[in-house]
Amino acid sequence: MTTIQDISLLKIPVVEDLSGNLAFVEKDILPFEFKRVYYLFDVPSSAFRGGHSHIEQHEVLIALSGSFEVTVNDGINKNSYILNKPNVGLHLPKGIWRELENFSSGAVCLVFASDVFAESDYIRDFNDFLTSKK
Repeated sequence: MTTIQDISLLKIPVVEDLSGNLAFVEKDILPFEFKRVYYLFDVPSSAFRGGHSHIEQHEVLIALSGSFEVTVNDGINKNSYILNKPNVGLHLPKGIWRELENFSSGAVCLVFASDVFAESDYIRDFNDFLTSKK
């Protein structure tokens, strides 16, 4: 059973150069093989994203630009992370409820997912999530 103790912040490798930095994600950087990459952008500061858990999928979230808050819940404990650095990823294992909010102007959230989209992998009701954790 996953808990918020299984969540981790990952350091994304960066090649620093006077003409600009380059960060990269490739094989063995993430704790899983990713099959899908997507990003959220133009999210209004008052908007709320996420509000779900995954049954099997793992994800890593990175703030490519700007900042946003990720609130996580394992059914017992809750924690929040402010993501605001493009070289730090938040690894969310399966079975963790997540909510994203407080997006700054121009924020971009990049997500690496361990699998392709499948609606059957989502738990979108918090009470159903709590039941799944029992």
